[in-house]
Amino acid sequence: MDAIIQFDNVSKWYPSYHSVTGGIKSVLFDFPEFLRSLRRRHLAIENVSFSVGRGEFFGVFGRNGAGKSTTLGLIAGVLVPSSGRVTVRGRVTPLLQLGAGFHPDLTGRANILLNGMLLGMTRRQVRAAEDEIIAFADIAEFIDEPIRTYSSGMLSRLGFAVAAHSDPEILLMDEILAVGDVGFKVKCHQRIMEMRQNGVTVVLVSHNPAELVQYCDRVILVDQHRIARIGDPAEVLREHLTPKEPSGVCAQ
Repeated sequence: MDAIIQFDNVSKWYPSYHSVTGGIKSVLFDFPEFLRSLRRRHLAIENVSFSVGRGEFFGVFGRNGAGKSTTLGLIAGVLVPSSGRVTVRGRVTPLLQLGAGFHPDLTGRANILLNGMLLGMTRRQVRAAEDEIIAFADIAEFIDEPIRTYSSGMLSRLGFAVAAHSDPEILLMDEILAVGDVGFKVKCHQRIMEMRQNGVTVVLVSHNPAELVQYCDRVILVDQHRIARIGDPAEVLREHLTPKEPSGVCAQ
């Protein structure tokens, strides 16, 4: 497999900051405990290793706080691993929060240019794709209005439309397919299938098992900040979602 994303024993943690209670006297009289508190840390992921093949549709599943979004942030390069190594061979388009990077006082048209260039497109590429982006988002009537007047649904459609037309090599999506009405979701599905046919590598975080089974070639289950399972989506999710029989209860 031609790996385009590689995690090698990657861990990510953040320092846990605690407010100093009791004032400066408390620090002076219990200085060792104060130093220990500065060394405490919040673990996001621990010793995670996996690879994603070029053109693969790869899913990430797990409970809130398990480390899914941290994994995407490390792939996107907005986070740096505390230990281990992350290798990414390709241009990454992170679609982690629809509308991120938009300026509320600029028009929709100006924000298409701004967001497209933030995603790595040239001005000429954005201008060439502008009409398709506007049509995909279905906001032509409001495209020259400031986006502070847009509804959340309009912002979601515009954010996805820009990212979907940015010609990504690696597309990162965090719960993005949960937004929009039925018609927009159909368009998203069609666009994602086009990208798949064109060999785009997609990493999808979702809480929707049916979505992961529908789209993904493989999925990892993240549990307690580690990879609990990796493999076929249907098998991994079926094992995870099947209720476990309580221990100590005898079958009748």
